[in-house]
This record gives sequence, C-alpha cells and structure tokens, in this order.
Amino acid sequence: MDLTDTQQAILALIAERIERDGVPPSQTEIAHACGFKGVRAAQYHLEALEQAGAIQRIPGVARGIRVVHPGGGSKPQPPAANDDALRLPVLGRVAAGVPIGADVGGDSYVLLDRVFFSPAPDYLLKVKGDSMRDEGIFDGDLIGVHRTRDARSGQIVVARVDDEVTVKLLKISHDRIRLLPRNPDYAPIDVQPGQDFAIEGLYCGLVRPNR
Repeated sequence: MDLTDTQQAILALIAERIERDGVPPSQTEIAHACGFKGVRAAQYHLEALEQAGAIQRIPGVARGIRVVHPGGGSKPQPPAANDDALRLPVLGRVAAGVPIGADVGGDSYVLLDRVFFSPAPDYLLKVKGDSMRDEGIFDGDLIGVHRTRDARSGQIVVARVDDEVTVKLLKISHDRIRLLPRNPDYAPIDVQPGQDFAIEGLYCGLVRPNR
C-alpha cells in the first residue's frame, strides 16, 4: 500500500521523536503537528500506516507505536523472541499528581516484552495520580524507567526534589528548572535554589495492568 504525503510526514515525525526523545508522539501531538482539528484524523492515518506495515501499534500501551519500516510496504515484524523478554523489578510508586516518597521495595517483578519500551528500562514504578493524563499516563500504570542522570528539556523524567519523587515533563531554561504536569488542574513544580534535585531516570513507556 502506497503512503500519502501526510502519512509519510507522520511516519517521519514518529521516527524523529523516537530517535530524539525515546518515545513516539501522542495522537494529540500528531494532530497538532499536522494541523488536524482533532485526534480522529491522526487515528485514521495511524491505522493506515499500520495496515501498510509501516508501524506496529501495541494494544493497551500509551504511545505504543513501533516503526517497522520507515518507507512502509513491509509486513510487521514478528513479536520479540523469549530472549527479548525483560524481567523488571517494581521498585515502588511515583507521583503523577503531587510528589510522594518512593517506596523502594523491589520484591515484585514483571516479565515484559522488550518491544514495549524505548530505550530499555531498568525498573518499573507504579504511578499515583493523574497529573500526566494528557501524555496517556494514568493512575495505577506501571512506567518503565531508564536509569540516567542526564535528560534534555522536553523529555519526560522521573525526578527527585528533596526526598520526593515524581514523573513530569522537564523544562530547562537559562535561569530555572521546571517540572511540568500534563493536566491543567495541576501547577508546575519550580525547582528552587538550594533544593536537592536530581534526575533519577527517563520515562520510556508503560504497561497498564488489567483493572
């Protein structure tokens, strides 16, 4: 199946965002980038890209889009083999509302396919709250975290402010660091001079337990 110019542009956008940020764009971001009035048009083109074999969408996974073939026209790759499975510890909870202390138990493990995430996570955290709902991250989700101290402005991070841990959108300017929610009901967190602040890791995908 040949791709339209719009579908080629969406495919290029998805590939670029995965390369730059480690996660594909949301349907809302695709709609905005293409000038669509709503997400229905974005959904239509994503379905067409999947039918063409250009992408693979993972059911039940927020931003669950995998580029199969940049030019389209190929069959989707088969599911990852067993040796691609990840055994990930669930270390505790992270706030997607107001920051809460992380419960680092580590007694629970989940076996997941590597294709769910980019880059590969080191552990999972359970989300509490709905401040990241517009990113498709909801209360009770298990988010994958790639352990790193480095992050760029515009990436979703797990950050520690003093003794509290939260998942937010990182914004860095010349004079301040902000942790932004993706829900207008919540206020940004401005990191103050003298606060103990650290990036604990990058958000790299999620799984949604049946509930």
